[in-house]
Amino acid sequence: MTEPGKQNDDKGDPKRGPNGPVRVPRPAFGWLLFAAIGLMLLLLLSGNFNQRASEISISQFWNLVENGAVAELKVKDNMLEGRRRVGQGDGANEAERFVVKYPPGAIDQKFMDKLTTLCPDAEIGYEENPYFFQILLALLPWVLILGFAWFFVIRQLRSAGAGPGGMLGSFGRSRHKVTTKEHTNITFEDVAGIDEAKDEVTEIIEFLRNPKRFARLGGRIPRGVLLIGDPGCGKTLLAKAIAGEADVPFFNISGSDFVEMFVGVGASRVRDLFKQAKENAPCIIFLDEIDAVGRRRGAGFSTGGHDEREQTLNAILVEMDGFDTSDQVIVIAATNRVDVLDPALVRPGRFDREVYVPLPDIKGRFEILKVHARKIKLAAEVDLERIARGTPMFSGADLAAIINESALLATLQNKDFVEMDDLEEARDKVRWGRAKKSRVIDEEEKNATAYHEAGHALVQLLVPGTDPVHKVCIIPRGPYGGATFSLPERDRSNYSRKYLQAMMRVACAGRIAEEMFCGEINTGAYADIRQATEMARKMVTDWGMNERLGFVYLGGESENKNPWLELPSGREYSEKTQQIIDEEVKRLVDQAYDDTRRLLEGHRRQLETIAKALLKYETLTGEEIQALMRGEKLTKPTISDLLDAEPAAPPPQTRPVESPPEDLPELGDGTLPQPG
Repeated sequence: MTEPGKQNDDKGDPKRGPNGPVRVPRPAFGWLLFAAIGLMLLLLLSGNFNQRASEISISQFWNLVENGAVAELKVKDNMLEGRRRVGQGDGANEAERFVVKYPPGAIDQKFMDKLTTLCPDAEIGYEENPYFFQILLALLPWVLILGFAWFFVIRQLRSAGAGPGGMLGSFGRSRHKVTTKEHTNITFEDVAGIDEAKDEVTEIIEFLRNPKRFARLGGRIPRGVLLIGDPGCGKTLLAKAIAGEADVPFFNISGSDFVEMFVGVGASRVRDLFKQAKENAPCIIFLDEIDAVGRRRGAGFSTGGHDEREQTLNAILVEMDGFDTSDQVIVIAATNRVDVLDPALVRPGRFDREVYVPLPDIKGRFEILKVHARKIKLAAEVDLERIARGTPMFSGADLAAIINESALLATLQNKDFVEMDDLEEARDKVRWGRAKKSRVIDEEEKNATAYHEAGHALVQLLVPGTDPVHKVCIIPRGPYGGATFSLPERDRSNYSRKYLQAMMRVACAGRIAEEMFCGEINTGAYADIRQATEMARKMVTDWGMNERLGFVYLGGESENKNPWLELPSGREYSEKTQQIIDEEVKRLVDQAYDDTRRLLEGHRRQLETIAKALLKYETLTGEEIQALMRGEKLTKPTISDLLDAEPAAPPPQTRPVESPPEDLPELGDGTLPQPG
């Protein structure tokens, strides 16, 4: 077996190295040709461009002759090229060299004898211009063009003629990266929240380390493993951890690296990749974003000729089907578009096993946060479990961004540790964008936003079955003017009818509160209207939660599994059924709207109290809202109080002045915000 990360060396062949054939040094003929052409061009044109000749008239020329200012004169066809003596002449021509053009036949022997008589001290003669020299000047531009083309294109393509790409040379070589355990610092300890996926790939690593253990009972390890999951769930990280755990070469390549401008290059690279992998077996091949070349064949629109992606996919299918049980080559691929992959690629015998990498649950999010928090300094009061509760549907990449953003926020404020406020502000920033604290808001718009968010918060507190209120804020963030954040007590994989009806009432509360206290409605409830309507429609058509239509699926999605061949088809039910669907959706939304209005009318005083507190403090926590509901008064300082107290504070002596209080981060995010 070869050393991990290297190919088999051919013993006794000095021309072969660890990464393939070694190029033998060739004479620098190309460089010599390039230098010779440049020198020739320089010599040919130096005499003509060193001194620029100025064209003068015939009368000016004879004035120079009469004044004895002509020092040299050469006859070339019907033209006289000469050089005058510096400091002499009529002053009409400042240049030292001059050119005079005569009509054809004017320059004869008699004319030359006259010039010899008038200019006895001048050198007069004929300029020789060989015929081959004229031909060379005419061909010189083409020679230069062909020389450049040969030197920069053809020579580069032929430089690696021994490669599998033939004349294409290095274009047909695989562009993979070989990683070994010694070259990576990522292990399974750095992968959290996807324990089931880790267990499945652990079996692959164990087989590569001890294949005889699995062959004892006649079992065959899967030839291919397909990692499936949403973006950011940790598929590539899991593959890197496999490289860190397995003591075998790890060939890493992206699906887009197979496709090139030349047809057939992708298939050549596939063959080269699997050839090198078999030479270094046991090993692992990791194909990231395999959907770039693994889409269904025979679909889409073709412009004729061969499809490069189809040829590449065919090469992958042939190579994977040609494995022997003794090859010990495992192919691991990752994609978030498994629905577009070719069926021949995911059948048993190629990708035998599909490993789903899901979004982490609350326990997984807590473990992921702990892994990333090891790199930063956390304050003692930081509660990562609370952050994990408030981040359902967050991927591992989102959680890593939260930790990184919190560290940046704490650094900008010259803190020694990352505090809870920094983590919650980072959570808000990752999900909804940066808070727009400098934005000037009209008082009427701010008042409407306060009552809007107060309505959401109040109904969420009063209606049973909803998630607890975590924070209410009327500071614009991202596309929203304000938001009400929840802090779920548990993750939900299924939604009950009671929970959906409660959330529909929460969505209706913002518009109703605006209408009750502002006497006007605006477009701020767009997202709420859409959310309530979508929930009602899915309850009727998808989830069978309507008594009138019953246990029937009416979603109308096409069953065609080929997305390229999908045709716009009509619904699979009658016009009468469609009318019933519309009536039931409207009935559910109207019922939720009427129930919410009665609830807010009965708690009008509490709603106004919460809205006024929002106008004063801009941000309220769930505990503060519950205190207002009990009739208690808040004693925390407002933003204006903090601004007024800031000049009286002594400046720090050992570190730069901290940012003003208005730049301090707000509290954190929740899961089911009701955007204003």
